[in-house]
Amino acid sequence: QVQLVESGGGLVQAGGSLRLSCAASGNDFSYYGMGWTRQAPGKQRELVASITSGGTTNYTGSVKGRFTISRDNAKNTVYLQMNSLRTEDTAVYTCAAWAYGRTSYGQGTQVTVSS
Repeated sequence: QVQLVESGGGLVQAGGSLRLSCAASGNDFSYYGMGWTRQAPGKQRELVASITSGGTTNYTGSVKGRFTISRDNAKNTVYLQMNSLRTEDTAVYTCAAWAYGRTSYGQGTQVTVSS
């Protein structure tokens, strides 16, 4: 199982920006598919953004043009740059890794966007 540790969450005003980071364990990071999910209170977890080992990215519709996922294979780290944040982006953001035939999740980091 891949160990994942997120950082970078916090409180920000609407319209502001945050960058989340997720450090992954293992020597095969460059082969992992990586992503960010989020779960707001009372709602189901949703996949916000993903990036393949080859660098192909995908985003859920509500964040397209505002969020950018990227990875640094030398640092075993994936990032989520979040701009133009909205109150509806408030959620626990969790890093995900798809590797070795299974999905691993981190502990999550709280993002709160105030109006």
